[in-house]
Amino acid sequence: MKKKKIVYILMYLPLVVALIALPYLPEKIPAHYGFDNQVDRWGSKYESLLFPVVSILMGYFLLGMAKLAAKKEEHGENNKNVTIIMGILVLVLFNALNVYSLYTSFNKVENLSSISLDIAQLVFGIIGVLMIITGNVMPKLRMNSMIGLRTHWSMKNEATWKKCQHIGGISFIIGGIIIIGICLAMKGTLCLLSVLGVWVILIVIDVFLTYKVASIP
Repeated sequence: MKKKKIVYILMYLPLVVALIALPYLPEKIPAHYGFDNQVDRWGSKYESLLFPVVSILMGYFLLGMAKLAAKKEEHGENNKNVTIIMGILVLVLFNALNVYSLYTSFNKVENLSSISLDIAQLVFGIIGVLMIITGNVMPKLRMNSMIGLRTHWSMKNEATWKKCQHIGGISFIIGGIIIIGICLAMKGTLCLLSVLGVWVILIVIDVFLTYKVASIP
């Protein structure tokens, strides 16, 4: 199956699942949760269709990015393929969140802390996996102004770009593994803050390393 078809399937799947679940949902569902994981607004069950609509819009946006990446690439389709792969990974996350949302709606969950799988663990755990997969495809990227480890220094020339993408790939893989570990050990705000800390550290290290690579004659 072509990657583009997978994108279309994943972008419309949340809508299909939501429409199937809709007749079984209660008339009033949790529409929003506060920082304390408590429901602070209830809404109509038809609000469960909003997230699938956002997923479809995100899918078209990602396909547009892939098309733009293809136009900017003079030779081959590496950047287009990597962009589509990243789009697939993002849509996998959206599908998981849709199922989680329908579960909380069907069970009228008033406190997210009562669910064994914390929302932060779910989101960042999946993102950790996505980072590992993305890290493995980053070295295939050709120099462009859209995706990849892009800094003033990594864009110096093609050779520097390739080295920086290898660095970025390793950074993403290590970061993804660490984040998955955090999600297994922590929940809620502590999980969120720890993941944000990992991202800040990775950004600082990656930017510094691109500077060092570009400085090598």
